[in-house]
Amino acid sequence: MCTGANYTTRDHYFGRNLDLEFSYNETVTVTPRNFPFEFRKADPLPTHHAIIGMATIADGYPLYYDATNEKGLSMAGLNFPENADYKPEAADKTNITPFEFIPWILGQFETVDEVKTALQTMSLVDISFSESFPLSPLHWIISDRTASITVESVKEGLKVYDNPIGVLTNNPTFDIQSFNLNNFMHLSKNPPEKHFSDALEFDVYSRGMGAIGLPGDLSSASRFVKAAFTKMNSVSGDSESESISQFFQILGSVAQQRGCVEVSPGKFEITIYSSCCNTDKGIYYYTTYENSQVSGVDMHKEDLDGKELAAYPLIKGQQIHLQN
Repeated sequence: MCTGANYTTRDHYFGRNLDLEFSYNETVTVTPRNFPFEFRKADPLPTHHAIIGMATIADGYPLYYDATNEKGLSMAGLNFPENADYKPEAADKTNITPFEFIPWILGQFETVDEVKTALQTMSLVDISFSESFPLSPLHWIISDRTASITVESVKEGLKVYDNPIGVLTNNPTFDIQSFNLNNFMHLSKNPPEKHFSDALEFDVYSRGMGAIGLPGDLSSASRFVKAAFTKMNSVSGDSESESISQFFQILGSVAQQRGCVEVSPGKFEITIYSSCCNTDKGIYYYTTYENSQVSGVDMHKEDLDGKELAAYPLIKGQQIHLQN
């Protein structure tokens, strides 16, 4: 499963945990403006906004997991099993396959408002990339500096939700996830106040007791609540170091550790990577399960007017700084 989030200090940051039991050879990938994007059922984009993000490159095509364009618009696809429902091709719609969705959105648009308008005439259609890469059941979080939306293609059609929380995990559907926060409105960053009974005395015996009841398990519903509480209450300085450190701490609060979620005998879901993109500067930072050192790729150090993808394999081995 996965968790996506936004965070704003002086700059805006967008990223996610990718939680899976296997890897598809992900690379940090920069798509320049003149890389020709072909779409199965829609007009091509021979020129478009430059994009940076995490992708698997298959047959020369970047299959993005999460990405940001040069205008600061960001997008991530998260697992949505049994709820995602892709449609047959429709004559009155712009038909986009799920694996094309991130390039189609980030290649053309600059703001969430522009995306919401485009989604009114778009349909996510049931066409796989190839036999080796069948469609994944996904839903998406799309964000700019000031707003976020969640997009879900379900049996009833394409649902677009305003997402003022700026967080997304997996099942259930976003409307249920956000409604569930009502059950946790009592949580607080401050010490608890006595409401149990005036006839009893209570001892605030520990710091953090205002958040008693905050979920700590690894289910998607619990991770949604914990990530939302952590993100909404997070405080950091405005420097790049303080901001990205805090963002990775937010994602770390809902990370998956090997051994805690067994998906089949001997196979465990882990947080394969965590990402944090400074959407204002176009710098994509990441950590991996075995490498907690932050690595970064700056899209503006690439030839953004070129036609060739630039790909950086993940640094997966632990990087340790010995002080003596």
